[in-house]
Amino acid sequence: MATEVKVPVLPESVSDATIATWNKKVGDSVARDENLVDLETDKVVLEVPSPVDGVIKEIRFESGATVTSQQVLAVIEEGAAAAPKAEPAKAEAPKAEAPKKAEAPAKAAAPAPAKAASGNDQLPPGARFAAETSGVDASQVEGTGRRGAVTKEDIVNFAAGRTSGVGGGARPEERVPMTRIRKRIAERLMQSKESIAMLTSFNEVNLGKVMAMRKELGEQFQKEHGIKLGFMSFFAKAAANALQKYPVINASVDADDIIYHGYADISIAVSTDRGLVTPVLRNVERMSFADVERNIADFATAARDNKLKLEDLQGGTFTITNGGTFGSLMSTPIVNPPQSAILGMHTIKERAVVENGQVVAAPMMYIALSYDHRIIDGKDAVLFLVDIKNQLENPHRMLLGM
Repeated sequence: MATEVKVPVLPESVSDATIATWNKKVGDSVARDENLVDLETDKVVLEVPSPVDGVIKEIRFESGATVTSQQVLAVIEEGAAAAPKAEPAKAEAPKAEAPKKAEAPAKAAAPAPAKAASGNDQLPPGARFAAETSGVDASQVEGTGRRGAVTKEDIVNFAAGRTSGVGGGARPEERVPMTRIRKRIAERLMQSKESIAMLTSFNEVNLGKVMAMRKELGEQFQKEHGIKLGFMSFFAKAAANALQKYPVINASVDADDIIYHGYADISIAVSTDRGLVTPVLRNVERMSFADVERNIADFATAARDNKLKLEDLQGGTFTITNGGTFGSLMSTPIVNPPQSAILGMHTIKERAVVENGQVVAAPMMYIALSYDHRIIDGKDAVLFLVDIKNQLENPHRMLLGM
């Protein structure tokens, strides 16, 4: 019985998808729920599992093709088994001959070295696509990602010769197509630039009390909740509280209307090998610190493993991005339409500050709020940032909802 494998139903916001990688070929056996193909949209990578056990009879679209909802990707012969490989016929044993005079044995040819197994199958989709298009075997590439993982950038650099120590005489170049996500990021940034009257306000925060609280309660928090107490939960909760006081920061523009959201669905920017994604923490105003940390950890893991769902990225009324994880001291983050504001966190640096008339060293962070000046006045933006600052410099205020 033949079973068709179709493109999943895509939401209205996603019109089509691109076939990134086939994990099977015609004639291969597949198990039910085994991933057959990775589809790349402008938001996430979707895995398409096999609906049945069987053998792939037909593949209708090659890697790089564009497909839409419910198109047939492949046909599986249900319950079939892959044809066994034919074994060579055994040669007839030669008849015994009279022994001949012994001769010096010929030097045996050294066996050809076995070809190293390609490590491309173990790569995330973005790096695997780069490896396949550039003809690079990932097992020959030194990874710079988490736990030594090979990233797309490692593949591109290796293919371009930038890691081989070539001198000033070599000037390699390579043209690599943008991924769907990278194209979407570019479109959104240009949309923000062209449609929003964007301004950025700055402030600085003394994180001494937050760091002291994490040191005092961090171990107990982890034992109680099974998750570390990070900085992001403090910022997310401070933002959710401030958004309740300054609802225009949480609003969005729809034609000639302003939509005020009575909830804080905060998008958290997460960097991946394939680009920046912003999964959404919903109803942060009702979350505990542990809920925030647990959800962020789950999103980070899903993003690294390309397991984010489309619904994880949809919606969002406000965004927090943390350039400090890469060492950024200050930046002007770009608003993600239709949202009207984004909060930028940065690296923590010990600096000399004046406290009670004394110069002391304190862990300081610059924070930035970029906002749509069409609906948000400078006064509201500044007061919002000051509220964030006050909460973080007095973290017990958050526990009291102040």
